[in-house]
Amino acid sequence: MKLATALSERADLQKRVADLGNRLNMNAKIQEGEKPSEDPQVLLAELDKDFARLEELIARINHTNNETRYGDVTMTDLIAKRDCLNSRIRIMRSFLDSASAKVNRYSQTEIRILSTVPVAELQKQVDQLSKELRETDETIQGLNWTTELI
Repeated sequence: MKLATALSERADLQKRVADLGNRLNMNAKIQEGEKPSEDPQVLLAELDKDFARLEELIARINHTNNETRYGDVTMTDLIAKRDCLNSRIRIMRSFLDSASAKVNRYSQTEIRILSTVPVAELQKQVDQLSKELRETDETIQGLNWTTELI
């Protein structure tokens, strides 16, 4: 099984587990004399089976990510880099949105509001980070489709 296939199955299982949790909650209580729309014991058995498979997949994916190398770095290193780049870009974009937002003045006597940073220069940095993120993500995706799950 390729790593990409395992990642897809993991995502499906995570959605299924969340759905089973919702279904369990909807069938946790009933009015006296009524029957639940689904048997909670059956749902709990499905949940146990899905969590067992999910745990196995996560362990194998993590092990594969730790063992898979791209040059001098592991897949785990690339994923950490991608996650940090994503967070950094999101924060920087929000900051730049705030720094570049126009403040309307209704008269010359109102106080002028100025940006505290060079917005255009920082935007170029964010663009470079975005390029690095795309390249890192492409590398990860390529490895996902060529790496066998351990």
